Amino acid sequence: MNVLSHILGFPRIGKNRELKKSLEKYWNNKISKTELLNTGFNIRKFNFKQQKNNLDLLSVGDFAWYDHVLNTSLMLGNIPLRYSKISNLIDINTMFNISRGTIHENKKIYPSDMTKWFNTNYHYIVPEFYSNQSFNFSWKELLEEIDEAIRLGYKNLKPIILGPLTYLWLGKIIGKKFDRLMLIKKILPIYIEILTEISNRKISWIQIDEPILSLELPNNWLYEFRNTYKILNNHFKKNINILLTTYFGGISHNIELIKLLPISGIHLDFIHGNDNISFINDILPKEWILSCGIINGRNIWKTNLKLWYEKLLKIKKNRENLWISTSCSLLHSPIDLNTENNLPKRVKELFSFAIQKCYELLLLKEALQYNDLNKLIKWNRYTQNFSQNTKNNQIFQKKIVINDEKKINSNRISYTIRSVLQKQKLKLPLFPITTIGSFPQTKDIRKIRSNYKLGLIDYSSYEKNIKKHIKDIVNIQEKLDLDILVHGEPERNDMVEYFGENLNGFIITENGWVQSYGSRCVKPPIIFSDINRNKPITVKWIKYAQSLTTKIVKGMLTGPMTIFLWSFPREDITPIEITKQISLVLKEEILDLEKANIKIIQIDEPALREGLPLKKSEWKKYLQWAVTSFKLVTSNVQDTTQIHTHMCYSEFKDIINDIIALDADVISIETSRSSMDLIKLFKYVNYPNGIGLGVYDIHSPNIPSIKLIKNFLKQASQNIPMKNIWVNPDCGLKTRNWEETVKSLYNMVYATKILRNELKD
Repeated sequence: MNVLSHILGFPRIGKNRELKKSLEKYWNNKISKTELLNTGFNIRKFNFKQQKNNLDLLSVGDFAWYDHVLNTSLMLGNIPLRYSKISNLIDINTMFNISRGTIHENKKIYPSDMTKWFNTNYHYIVPEFYSNQSFNFSWKELLEEIDEAIRLGYKNLKPIILGPLTYLWLGKIIGKKFDRLMLIKKILPIYIEILTEISNRKISWIQIDEPILSLELPNNWLYEFRNTYKILNNHFKKNINILLTTYFGGISHNIELIKLLPISGIHLDFIHGNDNISFINDILPKEWILSCGIINGRNIWKTNLKLWYEKLLKIKKNRENLWISTSCSLLHSPIDLNTENNLPKRVKELFSFAIQKCYELLLLKEALQYNDLNKLIKWNRYTQNFSQNTKNNQIFQKKIVINDEKKINSNRISYTIRSVLQKQKLKLPLFPITTIGSFPQTKDIRKIRSNYKLGLIDYSSYEKNIKKHIKDIVNIQEKLDLDILVHGEPERNDMVEYFGENLNGFIITENGWVQSYGSRCVKPPIIFSDINRNKPITVKWIKYAQSLTTKIVKGMLTGPMTIFLWSFPREDITPIEITKQISLVLKEEILDLEKANIKIIQIDEPALREGLPLKKSEWKKYLQWAVTSFKLVTSNVQDTTQIHTHMCYSEFKDIINDIIALDADVISIETSRSSMDLIKLFKYVNYPNGIGLGVYDIHSPNIPSIKLIKNFLKQASQNIPMKNIWVNPDCGLKTRNWEETVKSLYNMVYATKILRNELKD
């Protein structure tokens, strides 16, 4: 019986975020293209070494300068028409232009849409498809990386490529509507060409990622899986073996299709699905490789290796070829636990980052081969009594507050009445102008926070400096003549990490970075134990900002679902229990903001949609959980207090009734990249509350023109009642510089004022 270990991909940001730093220097013309390419080479070399130390098969092709889906688009020669008209050349700068936007002959060329990768906090660049589109093998980075690994002396390589059907599923149609599945006939020859090149390099296995097999697919897509892999198998059955990989969910509902596919092996995620591993093993062809994803690629806790040893031992008895792996790519995991120098030993012994997860696979493989459990028992020696040490009785004394769901859902009067009361109190103009919350995080701001954390300055100096930045931000907003101001969040490194730092029950790492998109990295806090609050978190800063102006300043909170989804959660209690704890502390914070006379409070839930289960049949339960969690936060809010929420990168058509059920007074949404698609939805859906339209894309350095914003608002007014429209950027401004920010906001305000005056006339 042969047991081999591998992973579905390694993090690509670099151990010290070298990719982020080099990308941003390159974009700002501070390093050359050669220097950037050298950074990528060093990261890949490091990644190969980590895999070689622990694994049998080495993944190659998991690196991306910006995004692996965009890599696939370039590889297939799929360049948006607005870019292919500029140049037929496809190189690394093409990639950055598509993802970030550019200017050509004094005209702004807008980036492609960016949206969430399944139900994760990673973002991919959405492929664009047109009728009569052609494809060709253009971007050959994958082959170059394979050749690079061979030159470095590595063997047993397993190239990774995004599957053709998942690629088509993830895209969007531009222009004339057609069935994008029809494009499979055009891209399959390109895949055959690519696989032929790989086969010529004497590589025996290729990993083809088809995570949409975890979804509830339409029948025509399921049928095309049979046809597509039959064609691929006919070309390569003697030369290359296909390991078809799925992740993020179970595949039992598609097992009758999968077991008939002409492939050599299948990888399944046994962490995030409900698949019974014994049932799956029995039903799949015995000659197949079964790759078991049993190391959680999306969390940081050590794996219970003894438990999986016992399960896999049964599989081993009746399957000739068993592989063990991570549940998904380690893209979603921090890189190295050994860089965490400040964690207590008892805490650190519970965690496992990407490098450690590779080591876990080595331990499990050796145990299965040699029937020796000693190393497994030693590895998990500190995890046995974890749950007993994480309970906080204060939390459970509050359960009575959250059990009466009916009361939570009915404690506020209707929006129709609330809106009248709020209008009288707030006295806002038509098209109120605001921002989402954060303002540019300058080097000075980051240095102040860093110096305080390192003990280089005392709290008094820290507070003085943060207040200075808040004052500057308020002054700039007043000069721009925004209607509703924010304090700019200079005290916050990250919208989730900040609350983790100020609540009991969280652990904050030093270097637990993961990629969110492009050069953007986040450091998710770890939910370690029961959550409570010692004192108000945000009130001091918001209250100070409000003291500087006669205009209204919004209170800014991160919502319970986003805090949960953008953290590494504990696994010993249910997600619902965790979010109830978070909702309770946020509820306390809102009441304290009200006592400080804060009239508008924003509860950000940008992650709400990404948490949806991959199977639509499971959505109802999730959405009920999300709505209840939000309404628990607002359950004692005064009717005159205006509650805002913000959601980005979201498609709302299929969950609009649940968005309405949140009963927020104003919801701000991302609309700038979606070419009005989302706004058109509101023409057919009677959304009763206020809507903040993201009138420009903050993820692009392009400055939106006054004309563009004005026309955008005029079009929106044809679909949404003008009295309900708010005006704002589509997301927070922390990643932009001050020059871009001020110019963009000036144009936003000016365009809105022009439209107001036109409507008066």
